[in-house]
Amino acid sequence: MKNTLSIVTPTLGMAEYLGRAIESVLSQDFASLDYLVADGGSSDGTVDLLRGFEGRLRWRSENDGGAAAALQRAFREAPGSILGWLNADDILLPGALAQAAQAFERYPDAVAVFGGASWVDQNLRLIRPYPVVADAARRLSEQCLICQPACFFRADAYHACGGIDPTLHSAFDYDLWIRLARLGPMVYIPGEWAWSRMHPGNKSLGQRQQAFEEGAQVLRRHFDYVPFSWIYARRVHRIDGRDQFFEPLQPSLRAYFGCLPEGLATNHRHPLRYLQDWASQFGWRAAGRMLGRTRSEVKGRT
Repeated sequence: MKNTLSIVTPTLGMAEYLGRAIESVLSQDFASLDYLVADGGSSDGTVDLLRGFEGRLRWRSENDGGAAAALQRAFREAPGSILGWLNADDILLPGALAQAAQAFERYPDAVAVFGGASWVDQNLRLIRPYPVVADAARRLSEQCLICQPACFFRADAYHACGGIDPTLHSAFDYDLWIRLARLGPMVYIPGEWAWSRMHPGNKSLGQRQQAFEEGAQVLRRHFDYVPFSWIYARRVHRIDGRDQFFEPLQPSLRAYFGCLPEGLATNHRHPLRYLQDWASQFGWRAAGRMLGRTRSEVKGRT
């Protein structure tokens, strides 16, 4: 039996970008497509825009409790055997759905398939490739190397693992990938399937500290351990507020040493493991970079 796909776009106040996202889905060369746009009650012209697509997609506009809750409801009702979602400011590249469906036929044991992606700015100019890797599922205890709009999953696996967690606001994709990976293979397919748009209104940048906190929460929940890299990035952000994307993370000796008590408290059931993790990051070259950064901060305040 041929695969059918259900794609959902959750949106709120994204009329500026939504039309391009919708067109990127509707222009896919894939006949068995069910497409829903779930708007959270926008007042920025989103509803008028959606009316212009009548007959080409399904849509609703109402208070929905946020993106995760909207996706949870949409996937519960979705008729497709394969599911995925595209945020209102992202772009699905030509051929992505057909390639994903073919991949599921080629890998009948796969619970999910994912392709490559790139980060683009608000004008769709390339920033850099998303760091997708073939063994991303094996490395989920360290970091998320799967780009959400370039990942599709079987509906039966989605429901079997418990679906989207509506209590999360930014890390619900990471949480879902971890649970799906425990059911079966998540297969990487070479090729670029999506563009992830990065801009000041992007949730992962605009709510950076929440993203760090939720990522750590997900790691504790599933692996009972939060790596040094997460704790360090979170602590540096508390100090300087840089988004660590457009404004790269700046090494900080103060943050590094502050990560020792914070990390031990976070990983209180694995103190030796964290001590080794923390100590392994330190070397003379790294110390020099961090010390140089600390001196420049002090000089800038005088």
